[in-house]
Amino acid sequence: MEGDADIAAVAGLIGDRSRARVLLALGDGRALAASVLAREAGVSASTMSGHLAKLVDAGLLSVESHGRHRYYRLAGPQVARLLESLAQHAPPAPVTSLRQGTRANAIRAGRYCYDHLGGRLGVAVMQSLIERGILAGGDGRFRPGRSGGPGRPGGDRLSAPGRDVDYQLTGAGEAWARGFGIDVDLLRSRRRPLVRYCTDWSEQQHHLAGALGAAIADQLLARGWIERARIGRAVHVTEAGSVALPDLLGIDLERAAAQRSWPARSKSASPAGSVIPSLRRARSANPPG
Repeated sequence: MEGDADIAAVAGLIGDRSRARVLLALGDGRALAASVLAREAGVSASTMSGHLAKLVDAGLLSVESHGRHRYYRLAGPQVARLLESLAQHAPPAPVTSLRQGTRANAIRAGRYCYDHLGGRLGVAVMQSLIERGILAGGDGRFRPGRSGGPGRPGGDRLSAPGRDVDYQLTGAGEAWARGFGIDVDLLRSRRRPLVRYCTDWSEQQHHLAGALGAAIADQLLARGWIERARIGRAVHVTEAGSVALPDLLGIDLERAAAQRSWPARSKSASPAGSVIPSLRRARSANPPG
């Protein structure tokens, strides 16, 4: 006979700061070697081996071998959703160095929510798709207390996959997606829903998830318009992306920069100097190590 879910067991695993750093470093779905994760967490290789074994045993990580090396990744999107939910409730970590400050800002500017885009960049993509008629059914806003329908009286929660709004890819949107190099028929043939959304934990608005959200993120990465941080979930808009996103996707970088969590603009800075670098990859935002 089994009792209630043992939340404390999982909380105890994630509550260790070194293990929490490992999970966050893997939050974009990539697989990383144990040695890389040890450096990211700031612990020895032997200590990291013990942490990784516990996370694998708990079903939070999976491991695969390539030659002499073992690579670890999140066990699935459900683990990424758990981390996003915890991030909404967690206090900001103290920033004690420039490196920590630039990483924290980068995560909020743009990040992977497992395999699709979140943060200000993800919200800006969602808003653009709605405004251009590519998506229909909602306005991208999170409304606390909204009815969630039968069995879900509380409605959508912060930092979680949403169900209150039934977003649909329009006919014009399907044509746009095909022109953007996305095989809509292939996506529809798979089990994963085509269009889903999450309530973004840092922006408290909707960002696009589902198969379409992942496909758009893949296209932006393949075209060189965004690039991943070396470690962790952050993504940065490249020089090419700062031109292409407004011109071809209609993403308003100026408006994205005006969102509440964006760093305040310096009075002496020009628009190009104050807005675009915050969204682009700044060299200092991802220092070595």
